[in-house]
Amino acid sequence: MNAEAVLSDAQNGDRLLLVHDLGVVAYDEAYAYQREMARRRIAGEVPQDVLILCEHPPVITIGRRTKPGHLLASEVLLRERGIALREVERGGDITVHEPGQLVAYPIVDLKRHTQDLHWYLRQLEAAIMATCAILGVSTARRAGLTGVWCGSDEGGWRKLASIGVHARDWVTWHGLALNVNNTLATFAHVVPCGIPDAVMTSLAREEAALDATASGAAAGVPASVKRGLANDLASTFGLQARELASR
Repeated sequence: MNAEAVLSDAQNGDRLLLVHDLGVVAYDEAYAYQREMARRRIAGEVPQDVLILCEHPPVITIGRRTKPGHLLASEVLLRERGIALREVERGGDITVHEPGQLVAYPIVDLKRHTQDLHWYLRQLEAAIMATCAILGVSTARRAGLTGVWCGSDEGGWRKLASIGVHARDWVTWHGLALNVNNTLATFAHVVPCGIPDAVMTSLAREEAALDATASGAAAGVPASVKRGLANDLASTFGLQARELASR
């Protein structure tokens, strides 16, 4: 990302959410980038909040609360199947990223909002739910389980979006993963989010109103879903989304 473009966009008096779409990018590259952006946000070098959007090749990430047994495959098997494995400092348990899933990393300074990580998690959920509603998918929260779900107690629950965050000096990184048109195949190797009976779903499986041109994970996440989530996140935090040039 061009640092001067960020600083240039950030100098006016608006409260902005600077949105940078990285496209499909290796997890390690996106991880290094978000950590650098968080460092710069903490230092005041980037005086606006930032949202990084991307998709990842198949990767399993292990959060701080992951319990033994939640990884169901050996590292050897994962390597043979082209699935990376990474341990990270975010909260939450084990989760999966794969093509067709929209990953969003908000770099948000909570000192400008509300200094409460529980409040922040609920804001992320609210933004995801707003995006899903526009696409015609009804979603809900579940008490004690961070994330966004479809279904009901009577008919069963399906998890649509996972959330895991980290913060330092009240600046956040890591974030959320919304299943859009991914196959969900990589989830077979984990206990998703450490919930033994969790059934994963996607917007495509829930018959969301996705772009007709985007059918299947090979097509990637539709631009309309990216824009929708970026705008809903910005609105939730009282910000104005501004897209930066793609790399």
